[in-house]
Amino acid sequence: MQGKFITFEGTDGVGKSTQIRRAGDYLKRRGVTFLVTREPGGCDISEQIRRILLDKSNAEMVPQTEALLYAAARSQLMSSVILPALREGKSVLCDRFIDSSVAYQGYGRGLGRETVMRINEPALFGRMPDLTILLTISPEEAFRRKNGVHDDRIEESGSGFFSRTEKGFAAAAEEDPARVRVVEAGGKSIEEVAGEIRKLLDGLYGW
Repeated sequence: MQGKFITFEGTDGVGKSTQIRRAGDYLKRRGVTFLVTREPGGCDISEQIRRILLDKSNAEMVPQTEALLYAAARSQLMSSVILPALREGKSVLCDRFIDSSVAYQGYGRGLGRETVMRINEPALFGRMPDLTILLTISPEEAFRRKNGVHDDRIEESGSGFFSRTEKGFAAAAEEDPARVRVVEAGGKSIEEVAGEIRKLLDGLYGW
């Protein structure tokens, strides 16, 4: 039996890393064997691509190159880590996946959803997530959480870019509501958000 493929999405500062840890703790208590990975990255080749993508010195990178590099990193991670784990019956928790590419490159960079999906078709190997947890907060709260710090090239893209990105995530939830489940994280405690995610996991695993 294949494992479950679960992705976590949302803008920077939304609390994905914290909630992935909480979800992993819950799955461990329920006896689920799983691994945690991230995009871009998660394996050696993809981590090398990540460094290129996030390097502030690569400011001249055009959107098409950016989208292709994300797809390349995704393809390697799928082939080397995610698909083998799922075939072994392990679940996979992934920090970002295809919805981030649609939101950031499709909407944020203006390439369009169809172009990004076409670029990523060979990188997906025909496998979409079983569940995508989209964490949302207001742009103002996201900015406060980041404290105005820009850690990498993507974070320096400006407020207009991130406003378009938010619309991309919202569109993903509208287009595929059975897979993309929205969890409002603004104004809630970490435990409150984790509790909502546990309910979604219960539904996915049939508990």
